[in-house]
Amino acid sequence: MTRWQDTPYRVGISGWRYPPWRKVYYPEGLPQRAELEYASARLNSIELNGSFYSLQRPTSYQRWYDETPDGFVFAVKGPRFVTHLKRLADVDAPLANFFASGVLALGNKLGPVLWQLPPNFRYDAERCAHFFDQLPRTTVEAAEVAKHHDERMEGRALLEAPVDQPLKYALEVRHDSFKTKEFLDLARDHDIAVVCADTAGKWPMFDEVTADFAYVRLHGADELYVSGYDDKSLARWARKIRSWKCDTYVYFDNDAKVHAPYDAENLSRRLGIGPRT
Repeated sequence: MTRWQDTPYRVGISGWRYPPWRKVYYPEGLPQRAELEYASARLNSIELNGSFYSLQRPTSYQRWYDETPDGFVFAVKGPRFVTHLKRLADVDAPLANFFASGVLALGNKLGPVLWQLPPNFRYDAERCAHFFDQLPRTTVEAAEVAKHHDERMEGRALLEAPVDQPLKYALEVRHDSFKTKEFLDLARDHDIAVVCADTAGKWPMFDEVTADFAYVRLHGADELYVSGYDDKSLARWARKIRSWKCDTYVYFDNDAKVHAPYDAENLSRRLGIGPRT
């Protein structure tokens, strides 16, 4: 399989299974089961978003690992049960369930874990700090956390890490109350990357680097989830990303009109990313 070159930049799409992409981005006749392999030959990262809606299975994560080339990286979106329903509080068992669900099967292809807060979640320093403290910082630590899963995971849990590597975390916030130095300092103290999210002005944008990496989500230049990015705006994003001088993960979520994969490929070229065989 294609081996991706070493690069500080990971650029991709949020999810890959979208019916409107078929016969447009994906060639006519390409089986659905081959879509991940196709996308991962053209982009060096994908943000897994199915994990946000429900706990996946170890067999799924293992299959995604097997279907992607060496050097490919997945970001994984943490469950909305933790962020939207539990609102980061009393999440010992939900965190254990998440880490037991198979995410560790991604091995050396596991990149950052993304936590996305709902728009009505106001900044709560104590709650955020406690949540950050609960997060395991290596895959081996995550496997230990996974052992405390509840009964719903019986018979379907992965409780070992195939590799021992650091875990990275990013937090996307959507309430103006987070626009404080206190929050940015808290994130920096816990090595949490505050997501730089372009939401067509709907929610706040942060562009400070608060961890040893940066995380960008591009939801649409002018209309949320719909509009694409022209050459001028992509050139501007490429300059911003280079200016941070750190590992950076970028995911396009403007999928409604099939802009996301093409915009991701365009930005990849501007950042000098390409596969080698």
